[in-house]
Amino acid sequence: MLTLKAAGLLDVDVGEIVRPGVVRIDDERIAGVGGAPQGDVIDLGDQILLPGLMDMEVNLLMGGRGETGLASSVQDDPPTRVLRAVGNARRTLRAGFTTVRNLGLFVKTGGYLLDVALAKAIDKGWIDGPRVVPAGHAITPTGGHLDPTMFSAFAPDLLHLTVEEGIANGVDEVRKAVRYQIKYGAQLIKVCCSGGVMSLTGPPGAQHYSDEELRVIVDEAHRRGLRVAAHTHGAEAVKHAVAAGIDCIEHGFLVDDEAIATMVTHGTFLVSTRRLTDAMDVSHAPPELQAKAAEMFPRARKSILAAYEAGVKIAVGTDAPAIPHGRNADELVTLVELGLPPLEVLRAATTTAAELIDATDRGRLAEGLLADIIAVPGDPLQDMTVTQNVSFVMKGGKVYANKN
Repeated sequence: MLTLKAAGLLDVDVGEIVRPGVVRIDDERIAGVGGAPQGDVIDLGDQILLPGLMDMEVNLLMGGRGETGLASSVQDDPPTRVLRAVGNARRTLRAGFTTVRNLGLFVKTGGYLLDVALAKAIDKGWIDGPRVVPAGHAITPTGGHLDPTMFSAFAPDLLHLTVEEGIANGVDEVRKAVRYQIKYGAQLIKVCCSGGVMSLTGPPGAQHYSDEELRVIVDEAHRRGLRVAAHTHGAEAVKHAVAAGIDCIEHGFLVDDEAIATMVTHGTFLVSTRRLTDAMDVSHAPPELQAKAAEMFPRARKSILAAYEAGVKIAVGTDAPAIPHGRNADELVTLVELGLPPLEVLRAATTTAAELIDATDRGRLAEGLLADIIAVPGDPLQDMTVTQNVSFVMKGGKVYANKN
């Protein structure tokens, strides 16, 4: 038995800080909350305990030290990408994020699902990192967002990707692409339903897959028990994605009142990714991409609050490395700055995120749940910036960081 003792702990459901904070841990799970300490005691002083935070959109295989931008798409072989991901995973965990969704490879891998391999390595204890829910390869049409030959402006013969690697057109190919991801370990499916800020051609909100193709992707995933996350910006594309049964909209920067109402009606989640609207440096991007950012980013800052106020289920996501790995908590601070209540932001990074991934064993400090616990130097309900200074990280009852 091990006990964490601190000045207080966050009861996510009640929405308040309980003082003092006492959590007893047996092996990898929480044995009890409150009461007298038992066994060995880790005294965290005036810190506040929180459930481990969750980021619902990262790509640990991209970014980090040694990244060379677009050149990495053709320079980096699969082993290099996985090795870089080791550092990104460690930084993410030490920042207090104990669970992430890795949303889709869009590089040449020979068909290997590198994020599945990364998740297995972490689960086996070979490397330190958060629990990873992998999506395998992002599924996109030829010339769609996350088709690297368009996304990175490569010549047609330079980087050919297969259906297995996510470039799929028509109902037969998209069905095959989904089945391939599932066969090799994907735990959700990522699809590109519209363009994006960094798409070099076409408007960012334009729908990329037909309604029929979207329905087939959803059908194939849902029959196998997997949810579908969709990169989608435009209001019309969001409405079509939701109508097709998509479970989660990534970004949704350009949603309007009608699209928001449709999401509420269907219970569709929205993953936030708003910090990148301030943090992404597009000053060296081509003029057309800078113009897209100038149009989309201001609208994105307003649409997230409108979605929350209408009742859309918001889950925290960063799109790291669109913001640096290890700076994931910046998203929480930004959401508060944009008008979301601190408690709801914390729920978006804990209980709502757990609901999105169908995980009933995390997201709260409660008996029987996984001992994924962090400590911060103050009350995040009063000052969300404390989440940017995580002092203690435990995942599954094992301590990964303790700066106290």
